[in-house]
Amino acid sequence: MKELVKCQLGKMELFNSLDQATINALSELGESKCYLKGSHIFRDKDEINKVYIVYSGKVALYKLNESAQKKIIFILGKESILNAVVLDDLPASINCEVFEKAEVLSFDRMKFQEIMMNDFELTKIVISSLSIKVRRLYRQLKNSTPIKVEKRVAAKLWKLSKDYGIEVEDGTVIDMNISITYLADMFGAPRETISRALKILQENDLIIYEKKKIKIKDKDKLAKFFKGIS
Repeated sequence: MKELVKCQLGKMELFNSLDQATINALSELGESKCYLKGSHIFRDKDEINKVYIVYSGKVALYKLNESAQKKIIFILGKESILNAVVLDDLPASINCEVFEKAEVLSFDRMKFQEIMMNDFELTKIVISSLSIKVRRLYRQLKNSTPIKVEKRVAAKLWKLSKDYGIEVEDGTVIDMNISITYLADMFGAPRETISRALKILQENDLIIYEKKKIKIKDKDKLAKFFKGIS
């Protein structure tokens, strides 16, 4: 396991700034595990003693409302730290579900903190991970203001295409299988509402949605649509 983790750490750009002694220390305590789509790495209120980092695949962080309806907060891909907030020694405050088959590295929380104390570069990596999530939450709050749902969906698809897009000859394909139900979970909205929004975007010749795959025909035009630029 040690050699596997060491090999995986060496392939991750996230840790390029760490010196070899830190990589060796992380390799000694790290574990690598595969999770299937739909399984949970941890749940809201769980007591967690590990720090989790995605090596491959994608996972979703979500909350449940009082009606047990999902609200997807983030979809995170490779080299994402899933639960840096666990360093505050409190239970998990969110659910973590595997969106697509994922390989995840885990590290004992207390020992991880000790390594952070010895290498400020690792501390900076954790702080940067938290900062990125905070900025994304700010954007989500901005986008939660009363605007037309099709513009909110357009903004979300633009962001997903930026994070997970594959450029093709006639646009950008989001490299994820996204059902209408899952999109509805991202917005905490009824499935029918999201379906109508996707239809509007298709009628405006902005996207193509087929078999859970979304192609953005022109990212600039999509951005102008949700920003209200004619």
